[in-house]
Amino acid sequence: MSQRNGIKGNNKLSGKRRPQKKTTKDKYVFAFGRKTEGSAQMRELLGGKGANLAEMASIGLPVPPGFTISTEVCSHYYDNCHQYPDTLAHSTSAAIKEIESQLGKQFGNRKKPSPCFCSLRSKRFYARHDGYNSQSWTQ
Repeated sequence: MSQRNGIKGNNKLSGKRRPQKKTTKDKYVFAFGRKTEGSAQMRELLGGKGANLAEMASIGLPVPPGFTISTEVCSHYYDNCHQYPDTLAHSTSAAIKEIESQLGKQFGNRKKPSPCFCSLRSKRFYARHDGYNSQSWTQ
């Protein structure tokens, strides 16, 4: 088990790291809530749930603040010897701080406990990672 940029991952090739391939996307984390960076037209990049949450937030529906990690991260992970993009940990931390700011609560604050929860959904990653056919999950 290796740790890189604060994100744990099973990196069997840690000693043989190739330079990361560059993608056309430098942005991997997209916020929704008071500040929304996505839309329904970004379904391929944000996935169905991420695009729909961004769209609902942008038209003013009451959507709790959150963020979507783009589908490009999964592709990057497999194209770069099981390494996450260099900017992902920082972008994710910044997105979590933005959620905390919007809610006025903190994740894991033991001095002032407040219920601040996060839901993680990733059908594409697990489908590709575990070798399952993602089409069978949508039927």
